[in-house]
Amino acid sequence: MITRCLRHELEDREARNLSPFALHTKNSKGRVREEEECPVRLAFQRDRDRIIHSKTFRRLTHKTQVFLAPTGDHYRTRLTHALEVAQIARTIGVALGLNGHLIEAIALGHDLGHTPFGHAGESVLNEVHPGGFKHYEQSLRVVDVLENKGKGLNLSYEVRDGILRHSKGRKAILPDDLSQLPETLEGQVVRVADIFAYVNHDLDDAVRAGLVAEKDVLAYFSADLGATNSQRISAMVNDLIMKTIESGGARLVMSPGILQATGDLRTFLFENVYQTNCVHREFIKAMKIIRELYHYFMEEDIKLPGGAIWKAETAYGEETERPRKVCDFISGMTDRYALDLYTNIFFPKRWSVL
Repeated sequence: MITRCLRHELEDREARNLSPFALHTKNSKGRVREEEECPVRLAFQRDRDRIIHSKTFRRLTHKTQVFLAPTGDHYRTRLTHALEVAQIARTIGVALGLNGHLIEAIALGHDLGHTPFGHAGESVLNEVHPGGFKHYEQSLRVVDVLENKGKGLNLSYEVRDGILRHSKGRKAILPDDLSQLPETLEGQVVRVADIFAYVNHDLDDAVRAGLVAEKDVLAYFSADLGATNSQRISAMVNDLIMKTIESGGARLVMSPGILQATGDLRTFLFENVYQTNCVHREFIKAMKIIRELYHYFMEEDIKLPGGAIWKAETAYGEETERPRKVCDFISGMTDRYALDLYTNIFFPKRWSVL
């Protein structure tokens, strides 16, 4: 059939055009559950499409990036963050001859497990939930179990690996220990693009919010990254591409000056944005909301809302323990859903005689 030949033609095109260090689709380790291949799309294209069409992905538009439930139209959310990561990662990947479909799938799915209120919500669930909570582990759980009414999305191994191992906290941007990194170079590109994206767009949002001034930023760095958001991203991306090509392309490389400046920008944000009182005090309130919702729904006689955007009880068999259900339910909430639910449960309602 013509359509069947089209997918094979695309796989052959990869073999001809991609770097020897790229993950060719036909060399994928496959899916947990075998399924019939699409006659037109490659496997990683299907993974990307499944993520984009998932309910969890849509909910990222109402989840905090840095500023809690911002009223301004131009502040980033988890959704716009994922899109910016995908754009930066794809630019790097195409230049290095890597698998762009794999890169996009990992980038768009990497933050699906984030809680409402960003890392504030994550820290609370990590504290109260047995066994702790990590957003990257929850992201994998979303695509493996929770989406598609408990059937999961059945993504390819390499996408799942990239999602699980994208997080780096404040660890080295390009660590020497490769065991810390995703198995594929595509996954490693997403990991670095995640840093490039958030240090730049979080700074842009902080300037917009009046937390920092551009002149303070420019005086902080050991290397000249540029005076604008666009210039800084370009400096990081171009340096990574050129230095990686010059070194042979087998692993990602940056020049010492740009690498140090990128790390300096991350440190600057932690010291002057993420941990400042005006941002932190709102997250203290958000942490209280998540903590009290968790304990409330842990009561055995309390049912999870039947009309909830994430009815966790429908995603598993009866053997699933309540803490797991409650954790999944809360981590899947958007900021506004958590705020509305908390208000409905804990705030008294005015008595009306009308």
